[in-house]
Amino acid sequence: MTGARTRAPRGRDGAEGERGAVTAELAVALPAVVLVLVVVLTLAAAAGAQMRSADAARAAARAAAIGEDDAAVRATALRVAGDGATVDVSRGDPWVEVRVTTPVVGGWLSGSPLRASGDAVAWVEP
Repeated sequence: MTGARTRAPRGRDGAEGERGAVTAELAVALPAVVLVLVVVLTLAAAAGAQMRSADAARAAARAAAIGEDDAAVRATALRVAGDGATVDVSRGDPWVEVRVTTPVVGGWLSGSPLRASGDAVAWVEP
């Protein structure tokens, strides 16, 4: 039989032998991709929480500097920082120091140990 086409046998060396390779590679690489995504999102959340804490501490220090009482200073800080924040006010003549600590992640993860803090010091006006 001249002119008859001969086919290469399909087996482990053929195209069908690599059918599951992409699936296996994805299964190996997917946890690493998810881990990198979690790290990037956590860093973004930490940066946002840090900025909120610093802004809240500055706003509260300004409120204390113009003569507001500690309850109003805490209310100002909590309004800027959001739920779950803790506010410490230390008064010393003639300075006031405000420290605001905010959880990095909210919701059901708000009890996590990741917290951002911001400090501000202001001179109390006479």
